[in-house]
Amino acid sequence: MSHIVVIGAGQAGASLVAKLRTEGFDGQVTLIGAETVPPYQRPPLSKAYLLGDMSEERLYLRPEHFYEDQRIDLKLASHVERIDPEKKAIHLADEVITYDQLALTTGSTPRKLPASIGGDLGNVFTVRDLADVDKMAPHVKTGKSVLIVGGGYIGLEAAAVCAQKGLNATLVEMADRILQRVASAQTSDYFRSLHTAHGVNIQEGVGLSRLEGDSHVSSAQLSDGSRIDVDFVIVGAGITPCDRLAADAGLAIENGIKTDQFGRTSDASIWAAGDCASFPWRGEQMRLESVQNAIDQAELVARNMRGAAEAYDPKPWFWSDQYDVKLQIAGLNAGFNHVVIRNAPDGLSHWYYKGDKLLAVDAMNDPRAFMVAKRLLEAKKSPDPDVVGDPSRDLKMLLRA
Repeated sequence: MSHIVVIGAGQAGASLVAKLRTEGFDGQVTLIGAETVPPYQRPPLSKAYLLGDMSEERLYLRPEHFYEDQRIDLKLASHVERIDPEKKAIHLADEVITYDQLALTTGSTPRKLPASIGGDLGNVFTVRDLADVDKMAPHVKTGKSVLIVGGGYIGLEAAAVCAQKGLNATLVEMADRILQRVASAQTSDYFRSLHTAHGVNIQEGVGLSRLEGDSHVSSAQLSDGSRIDVDFVIVGAGITPCDRLAADAGLAIENGIKTDQFGRTSDASIWAAGDCASFPWRGEQMRLESVQNAIDQAELVARNMRGAAEAYDPKPWFWSDQYDVKLQIAGLNAGFNHVVIRNAPDGLSHWYYKGDKLLAVDAMNDPRAFMVAKRLLEAKKSPDPDVVGDPSRDLKMLLRA
């Protein structure tokens, strides 16, 4: 009987094994995870879960009995030491598992501050998994002072929770503006104003020089020479793909675990999906860090492991919740050269163009703009920017144009 093993029990891994069963695979399936809990949603960790609005069980992607019901051998708290592609063997601490096909859905890991600047002091946290947030949660109390390092979406979401909980929050971003790598200046301006209105002290063009303290952090020295007292620190400095196992096994690495358009790695029996995997798209080897990509790519790999031979053509979308604002993003804005602002009575949206080609949309509390833009992008349609920018024009008309 054929045996498919999946290493990495996150969103991509859970989606892949579930899809194998719905696609009719009747062989042996093993899902290996390093954490002690079954696969769960990560986005709510820095939002609803940290706020206390969501229980741990509600985070779970599927009930625990699902895996047993579907004859999926879920191995939790299991550390993979190495992969032997020649023998098609996976070495755990206490056993060796052989496979016919293997999928790597190992995800990503947060960048940490170097120990040389105090990154190993107590009360310095990252926000990536359940254990991270559980360790940090007791410190998120009214009146505490927190420093957030990094003005991307993770840092801003953490700042929003801290502000809502009544903490004194300072966020530093070494780039000229928050969200500089991922959004337009207009979107940065919107979220800067939003956070400032909620009492967050945002300092742009300012980096962290070092953290100070004995065993636990007590203050931070910033690059502008200022010093602030802090009770704890949240680091939101981005993530890197978890590709060590693949690299040690001799697989090709390029911006993560390199795959072809079908999700297959440089070893014909090994596949990859999710944050850890890069794939060819529009002339480059790229990765997408999103729930949507983790699900779609993993399900495609499951079908291709069954012989479907489908090429991956992603239709990217993302979201972020901050205070009472839901940001929804459709498309990828790389290469844009102008932004059209649509300020309608029912919401605000920023439309990214390269010349006359629509690339992406940021929609703030504007689900209509998001859905229309998403459908336009999927249909490869680019509406007239003047029409988009006129709030009196019905967006749905663009779909019929």
